[in-house]
Amino acid sequence: MSLPLSSVASLGLTSQASQASQPHPASRQCCPSRWPPSVLEVLFSLLDLSSLRNCSLVCKPWMTFLTDEDNDVWRLHCVRQLAAEALHSELLSSLPTYKAKLRAFYHAWNPEDCSRNIYVKSNGFTLHRNPVAQSTDGARGKFGFVRGRHAWEIIWEGPLGTVAVIGIATQEAPNQCHGYVALLGSNDQSWGWNLVDNHLLHNGDSQGNYPQLNNAPKYQVGERIRVILDCDDNTLAFERNYEFLGVAFRGLPDKRLYPSVSAVYGNTEVSMVYLGAPLDG
Repeated sequence: MSLPLSSVASLGLTSQASQASQPHPASRQCCPSRWPPSVLEVLFSLLDLSSLRNCSLVCKPWMTFLTDEDNDVWRLHCVRQLAAEALHSELLSSLPTYKAKLRAFYHAWNPEDCSRNIYVKSNGFTLHRNPVAQSTDGARGKFGFVRGRHAWEIIWEGPLGTVAVIGIATQEAPNQCHGYVALLGSNDQSWGWNLVDNHLLHNGDSQGNYPQLNNAPKYQVGERIRVILDCDDNTLAFERNYEFLGVAFRGLPDKRLYPSVSAVYGNTEVSMVYLGAPLDG
């Protein structure tokens, strides 16, 4: 059940101090900042995420309580929002807290922003491409980024086929086209790394091999590729098995950029797990 902020205010759950210079002892006991964690857990578990953000601004004790990303408030929100198969799966093993798992869910593939030949599975994190001939199909994440640094993992869990591209795209980039092509990177609105031949793609042209290593290994199905988007430095980079592969693209535009993928192989599946800001070093 969602409790609107107007209801919070009507219950006196605000940061306004008593106007009396010497408040009655009972008013001190009822001060929200003095409520025990057991009460806060019950209250906050009823609120939506927007209301929780506002509650974190009420007072320092509330902010401190909500900063704990692994308490029962975030656990209960995870249980309500995430499918049990995802919450307890290996897929989210890179996320140490309940709040991190919830954040990843809200940044996962967008079922309303993908090719008609793709659907997002019930776990909320994995897309499935239907076996449709002579079609290349793509998908974008729910959120795009215009500032800050962001990282997410891509796990390709089925055959790659002749073309399998991961990267980023603007909202203007198409999500479907005829034939078997590198859709992501085929125009000036998308940037991609083809895992099949290790080529970088943008505006319909190959931007060279990647990573720039002699006999660079090809992607193995099931490996986790970490994508690192730096909107402040306008760069896109990748990691594989915790090894930084170098910057792939520079000079990205100051536009909202979305995690994206394009695939051609029937019944292949691709998962995305948003990690938040990347760790340096």
